[in-house]
Amino acid sequence: MVRKIEGPARIPVPGGKLIDEHIGRVNSGDEAVSIAHMTAPPGWEEPPQTPSFTEYTLVLRGSVIVEHDGGRTEIAAGQSVVTEPGERIRYSAGPEGAEYVAVCLPAFSPDGAGRD
Repeated sequence: MVRKIEGPARIPVPGGKLIDEHIGRVNSGDEAVSIAHMTAPPGWEEPPQTPSFTEYTLVLRGSVIVEHDGGRTEIAAGQSVVTEPGERIRYSAGPEGAEYVAVCLPAFSPDGAGRD
């Protein structure tokens, strides 16, 4: 069955980051996958987390920095990164901020993020 999604749901988070969920638990009731458009200001950072989902991130503008057990990886516009469930990671935005799309399998949930 075809389902048209009229637009995203804005999910409030601290620190100036904007999350517009197009597909997922909040906007469309989907638990299998979430797709969100994110905009993070320069200097934005999240607390460390150990998610229970795989996250695929496509950076559209600026850069996203992922701190992980193996070090620190910077993902620039046009690049992507995949993080696996059970790995402790920490996301932040580069000096120009970041605009990116995040896809989570299964869908993102605050409990599933495993934030510190």
